Amino acid sequence: MRGGAARAAQRRESGRRPDAPDAGKAATGTAAGTWLVLGADGRLTAYAPCRGGLLRWTETAAGGDGWSGPDFFAAPGLTHLSIAQGGDGFVHFLGRRERPRADGRVAVDVVYALQYQSGRPLTEWVPVGNPHKEPERAGLLGVPVGAVDTSGAVHVFVRNAGGGVMLRREGKGGRWEPWSDLQGSQVQDGLAPTAMSSGHVELLASTGTSALRWIQPEAGGVMRRTPDVRSAPVPGSVAALETAPGRLTYYWADAGSGLVAYRAGNWAIPLGGDPAGDAVAVVRTALDGYDCTVLAYRDVEGRVMLAACGTENEAAGVWWSPAAERSVGCPGLALDVYGRVVLATVGADGALYISRQRAEQGLAMGPSARV
Repeated sequence: MRGGAARAAQRRESGRRPDAPDAGKAATGTAAGTWLVLGADGRLTAYAPCRGGLLRWTETAAGGDGWSGPDFFAAPGLTHLSIAQGGDGFVHFLGRRERPRADGRVAVDVVYALQYQSGRPLTEWVPVGNPHKEPERAGLLGVPVGAVDTSGAVHVFVRNAGGGVMLRREGKGGRWEPWSDLQGSQVQDGLAPTAMSSGHVELLASTGTSALRWIQPEAGGVMRRTPDVRSAPVPGSVAALETAPGRLTYYWADAGSGLVAYRAGNWAIPLGGDPAGDAVAVVRTALDGYDCTVLAYRDVEGRVMLAACGTENEAAGVWWSPAAERSVGCPGLALDVYGRVVLATVGADGALYISRQRAEQGLAMGPSARV
């Protein structure tokens, strides 16, 4: 948020601390989007949904082994949690919320919160609304996901009751613009929006039999639909990485051939593997002086598999190896303040597990440790 809206949210944030610790709080899975993030102060933070809200773990020192948390933040009624980070380091939270109505029905809406700095409280959850006015259709609203462009504007995407895509964007002065109908049909949850360094935002959405793609011809402009992608991403498995200025590489689980990599205008490149269908985690880094892409996914047995390849050179081959204990959701990948690859998972016990790159050639990861 920007301008007066940001100042107002910061006032709401002041004095709002994490709720009282509860030894029974455990993560119930992983959030959509980027759930392991590097803050402006160099500290990593991980977030996960839990019963009644969300949990947060934060490095006590940048690049160190110590972590604080989990801190618990109440968010009653959340059925899903999505996370996005802006270039300023602010972390944006989007939730799908259900609340009982007096007439016995369930009211569904999208809610939003923000964290300005590592370890700081979240702002209050504020409603973003629901594009449907009729209670029956409103109840069919999908899972919201977000992207934050280089101006700091938040873009909220969500599947509507008819199987199309709706967008609500933060306008000038921090005010939310009206809902915009991007059209589309047969769209399933697991939308994958990405903000690029150019200021443009892209969106890929799976129908189960193909993928629909929207782009911004101009940064901050209207989203325009492009020709469909003739591939079948498993809904919820898509992730994207800017692998060249203004160009994204998409990674997803294909319904018939394991993981693939895709760049607009090219054929999908098979990467192998036996994915469970969660989102792929991706990060770009230098390994032994080469520009590389690191990928992680959860396989059908719950194991986390890890690989690295030359950026935009997936066709040369990708070799997967087990990297951590079993996970209850998709893994998280990030670089720490020293540029080391960090792999995060949520275990069956609802705890956070961290593995960090060792000072060796290639991609050598240390053992996974419970935080």
